[in-house]
Amino acid sequence: MPSLAPAPGEHTPHTPGVSLRHTRAKGEPRFPDGPKADPAGSHFERRIRSFQPRRSRVTAGQADALQRLWPKWGLDIDGQQSLDLAELFGNTDRVVLEIGFGMGEATAQMAAADPATNVLAVDVHTPGQGHLLNLADEHGLSNVRVANGDAIILLREMLTPDSLDGLRVYFPDPWPKKRHHKRRLIQPEFLDLAAARIRPGGIVHCATDWEPYAEQMLDVLTAHPGFENTRPDGGFAPRPDFRPLTRFEGQGLEKGHVVNDLLFRRVQHHHQPPTGA
Repeated sequence: MPSLAPAPGEHTPHTPGVSLRHTRAKGEPRFPDGPKADPAGSHFERRIRSFQPRRSRVTAGQADALQRLWPKWGLDIDGQQSLDLAELFGNTDRVVLEIGFGMGEATAQMAAADPATNVLAVDVHTPGQGHLLNLADEHGLSNVRVANGDAIILLREMLTPDSLDGLRVYFPDPWPKKRHHKRRLIQPEFLDLAAARIRPGGIVHCATDWEPYAEQMLDVLTAHPGFENTRPDGGFAPRPDFRPLTRFEGQGLEKGHVVNDLLFRRVQHHHQPPTGA
């Protein structure tokens, strides 16, 4: 597999002595040709969300990628259109949705290792969006698209039944405090929505280093009639070779955290109408 480490000196070429900083006027978008701050706006009901938008410094290289590549490989989740994934990717290859990709290194490595699989990667972290676009550009990963916004709106409003071949949720926010457990992504209602969008045979792959959340994931996935555990013993799976060991994961392992993977297959029960109906 080719190395996908960031290229040395990730900076936008510029005229020496000319500052790359730009003072925005009030109301001016941060990246005029890049991701919108709130793509869905007030079109949809307010609800408890499983994520918090994070604002951190965007490097010059990330900013350049957002401006230059977003019109080509970026997607704002506005909930106003139904996506044609074959048109989005320019082919009819299988499509896997990844929710929460962080800085995108693992996403890029998996896309490079499996060019016949398209990856629709969703996050709200602007530096990570720029970094993944940079990696995709540098390594010619034409099978990656970066989506900005709420993955629930994407699944519910913009993706059609049986349009996905898999779902990846790696190291989602564990929301460790009991009063925040309702914010966790992997819940029965979320799995109902995912089951309606994933073709029979598609794999839901989750990973977490927060053991109580791993147990909850195992419980709700096991209880859902639309999925079955790929493990004959009904337990957690070892980390598959195709999922790279991330920097975040390595830090957790150094602290003694236990990482659990779950791989569940979408099934079609006779009690359940076809998802394309």
